[in-house]
Amino acid sequence: MKFENILAEADGFGRYQIALFMLMVLPRITLPCHFLLNNFIAATPSHHCNISSLDSHGVFETLTPEERLTVSIPKQEDGTFTSCHMFLQPQFYLLTNSSNATQLPVVPCQSGWVYDSSTFKSTLVSQFDLVCNTKGLTKASATVFFTGLMFGAVVFGILCDKYGRKTILLVSYILAIIFSIASAVSTSFIMFAAFRFLTGFGLSGTSIIAIVLSIEWVDIEHRTIIGVCSSIVWTVGNSLLAGVAYLITDWKILLLTVSSPLVIAVATWWMIPESARWLIVNGKTGEAYKYLQKCASVNRRSEFTSTIKPQALCEVVTGDNQRHNYTYLDLIKTPRLRRITIYTSIVWYCVASTYYGISLNITGFGLDLYLTHFIYSIIELPTKFIIYFSLKKLGRRVNQVGTLVLTGVCIIINIVTPKDYWTFRTIIAVLGKGLSEASFTTVVLYTTELYPTVLRQNGVGYTSFVGRLGASVSPLVMLLEDVWLPLPQLVFGMMAVSSGLVALLLPETNNARLPETIEDIEQTRKSSFCMSTQEQSKSPLKIDMTEDTVQ
Repeated sequence: MKFENILAEADGFGRYQIALFMLMVLPRITLPCHFLLNNFIAATPSHHCNISSLDSHGVFETLTPEERLTVSIPKQEDGTFTSCHMFLQPQFYLLTNSSNATQLPVVPCQSGWVYDSSTFKSTLVSQFDLVCNTKGLTKASATVFFTGLMFGAVVFGILCDKYGRKTILLVSYILAIIFSIASAVSTSFIMFAAFRFLTGFGLSGTSIIAIVLSIEWVDIEHRTIIGVCSSIVWTVGNSLLAGVAYLITDWKILLLTVSSPLVIAVATWWMIPESARWLIVNGKTGEAYKYLQKCASVNRRSEFTSTIKPQALCEVVTGDNQRHNYTYLDLIKTPRLRRITIYTSIVWYCVASTYYGISLNITGFGLDLYLTHFIYSIIELPTKFIIYFSLKKLGRRVNQVGTLVLTGVCIIINIVTPKDYWTFRTIIAVLGKGLSEASFTTVVLYTTELYPTVLRQNGVGYTSFVGRLGASVSPLVMLLEDVWLPLPQLVFGMMAVSSGLVALLLPETNNARLPETIEDIEQTRKSSFCMSTQEQSKSPLKIDMTEDTVQ
């Protein structure tokens, strides 16, 4: 008997599963807020040198603010004041004649900077003076965060498969809260970067556990809707971030605010069930049966206890050593699983790198930062609904291939389209972003279905690590524009198309039961046909055995 048969008796998609999904909403909303928080906390406000040191005799008191800047700071070609240089001495003659200003000697800012606080009360830039020679540190803060996510994905992948989903999820919540608070009270950029790395490390557990735990509790038919709804929660959180950031312009308070839902998540953690699949494959059938009984009770399946006995759970997993401690090495020990691991890592790397590459290069709509962020977030919503029906109708593989290839095509079209066609280029860019988001939605769901229960967190953790690596490398690819302006986009376009072709090599998982053991992955096509038509008709769920094997 397979787990899907047992889960069907308890109802694989009822009030129990909906309640579990709702318990994951708040921590899931927190994720995009942290992932994209750098757009606001590391924003660079208008600034110029602090010129107070030039006013040794109080002369500036008779001048207007504009005149003070005119005699103290050189102007750029476009007429704006420079941000990183000042005159050694006030040049009062510039008030009447500025024709020779470009020939005057200048020096770097001597007494720090003055920042415009009309948009942001405080940011990392104004707090730690991350401008001029140190302006690159604003991007470094994002890279540090994603690096923490990378390493966290590996560690939490191991811990979840060894100690269970629920316990490690609580650890993730607590770590994220502690290090978010530590980040907010940092007194130096190095201190902030260190705690921001650890915040990413902690949030990585929530990122990979939430989706896996939800998927493992639903039946075959409803895995797609759970995966897509999880992605919609991301979009909601991303959109809310724009509003929250608009209302809270102090980076410290903003950081604490977007982390606050995790406090509620900790308070409601006790209501979250452990994965019954994980309990069974680890020999804890008694505890798994209690959770399944609870599931049946909430879903009003009173006949579950009489239909399914505890002994039936012992028959779910056969062929694998239930006490075996699995590691990442098990992902490459057997041929079919090894191919899945290689292919999914390529797809994840390119999906993440392309997504962030597009996000960094879509031309704005001439709106302020908050509205632009909101628009870029909300345009993903129609994509979620379209991909839901497409995943149900066409399956995982076709959607993964199609969204990636079309993303690459959109990027390449924008490369060859003249810049005079601004409207057309904007439409294609937005379409490309929507398609790249669809590829992300698909790959997250697809990956959880490809790996067996005994290695699912390891598999998801590994691919998440590779994806975060792609996200971190994406800004570095942008530096290639110094070699040739369209080169970064060409790289992203080719990556999207090539990874789409790689996805063709993955097996289809639509309407197939989740594999429980490595043997489920490695079984041959021939053995998958050994189940007779009569046996299939007796199963509570219709299982497409031709799609249940891995090629």
